[in-house]
Parts: sequence; structure tokens; C-alpha cells
Amino acid sequence: MLSAAELTLPANATGISERATALGVYQLPIGPEDADKVPSERFEGQITRRTWRADGQSTVLQILAPLRDQLVEQGYEVRLDCAARDCGGFGFRFGIEVVPTPDMMVDISRYHFLSAIRGGEAVSVLVSRAGGAAFIQVISVRPPDTAPAVVKPVVQAQADPVQETTDPGRPVELAKVLEVRGHAVLTDLVFDSGSTRLREGRYGSLAELAAYLAANPQYRLLLVGHTDMVGSQAQNADISQRRAQSVKERLVEAYAADEARIDTAGAGFLAPIASNLNPEGREANRRVEAVLLAN
Repeated sequence: MLSAAELTLPANATGISERATALGVYQLPIGPEDADKVPSERFEGQITRRTWRADGQSTVLQILAPLRDQLVEQGYEVRLDCAARDCGGFGFRFGIEVVPTPDMMVDISRYHFLSAIRGGEAVSVLVSRAGGAAFIQVISVRPPDTAPAVVKPVVQAQADPVQETTDPGRPVELAKVLEVRGHAVLTDLVFDSGSTRLREGRYGSLAELAAYLAANPQYRLLLVGHTDMVGSQAQNADISQRRAQSVKERLVEAYAADEARIDTAGAGFLAPIASNLNPEGREANRRVEAVLLAN
């Protein structure tokens, strides 16, 4: 049996994350989004999810095309090869599996997706430009008895990059969710255990929010804290308010966001997004959301 895919990434690609599942199911997208559904084919086996960031001005296609060529040379059959609009834009992006931000960033107007199969193996490649850099995601599935996929950045000859304009006001993933849905969960925030204090560190969601506010003076934000149902509503409303305020302070102090255009509120446990009857649901309900408002 042939070994799993070996892909050579651009020399400037820096690994961000790797997630492995010993045995799982991956729904490989094989067609553009249609009627809010993305056609897929089921693959079972060992799943590896990897992401990289590549600085520089290479376009999405300049990064993806060599990876596609490598897969074809290794005997993979391409099942889907589409750019943002042809894939289905927003609907496709949120109908497929994407590693959470900030490990993988997707601008729904600037991404390219590829899926391919070889026997019982499957590979998908997602490339997007966001925030002045390119982000690459590779998800591979292989039967348990095959060698693991190898993806390595090495120095290689590349075509002269085509200059691609980076507009700071152009919405990337989080901003687009805000504009389409009116609100977005800031999924990468981490609070100290039992505290309303936001843990130190850089947060991709806050960087995006600050940049979006700076580029779009017609908007302002409402940060809303949410909790699970442990404790009274009065207690949870206070906790959620203070967590939202903590996020606002970090936006202003660390990301130079306009304080006058950011408000805060605490909803407590009044707006759950999952069941409070299990630990996973309670964890999902403990969150801070950004709500987009007219200025």
C-alpha cells in the first residue's frame, strides 16, 4: 500500500497547531454548498489536523497549486477544487470543518479549498489570506495500518509572487460573522479559573475586533458576557458583566481600540447556546460575545 501523502509547504510556512485523533470519522467535502448543505463523503481512520501561517505576499492559489500538484503526482484523485465564491462563500466555510481561530483564520472572500482521495485515504487543504498573512490547514485521514502523513516546509523555488492588496477594512472571518449574523462568540478567550480576569496573552479575536473598529468608524461594539446556570442569576449577571468589562479593558490597553465605541453588558445564564445539563454544554455557555452596532 502506498504511504500517506507527503506534502512540501512553502519555506516560509510556520507550524501553528497539530491535532490528532487515533480513530474517528471525517466528512470530506466533495462539492460546493447547496441549500445550506455541503456534500461530503465519510472516511474513517486516523485523523490529523495541521495548520500553518505563511508570511509574505503569495496569493492563495500560489500556495495551494503546488500542494495540489503534489497530491496528483502521488496518485490522489481530486474530488473538489474551488475558490471562495465557487465553493459557496459563507455557507461553505461554515459547513466544513475548520480548526478554531486563532490557529486557522479564514477570510470568506479569499480562500481556496481542495479535497482528494486515494483508496481509503482522504486529504483536504484549505488556504486563506487574513490579516496580512496566509493560513494553511491540512486534514488527512488514513486507515490505521498506513504510515502517517508527512507535511514539511523546505526551501523550494517559487514563482514570483503576485502582489495582493491587503485592505485593513476588508472583513476577515470574525468580522464577516459579525456583519452577517450581528454577533460572534470570541472562542479563543481564556479566563483564569474561578476568576473574571482575562488571562495574559495575545488573542486573535481581539486583534481582529480592534482592527475592524479602526477601519470601520460607522460601527461600535457591545461585549456581552454569558455564564452557565451554576449559581443565582444575580451572581451570574455580575460575573458575566465583569468578564465583558475585562475583555473591553484588554481591547483598549493591548490593542488600542477606541474605548468610547465599546459597551459592555452581562446576560448571566439567560441566553444559553448549549444544554446546561452536561459539562460540555456548561463550558460552551461560559463565553463572551461581540455584538455589532451602528455608531
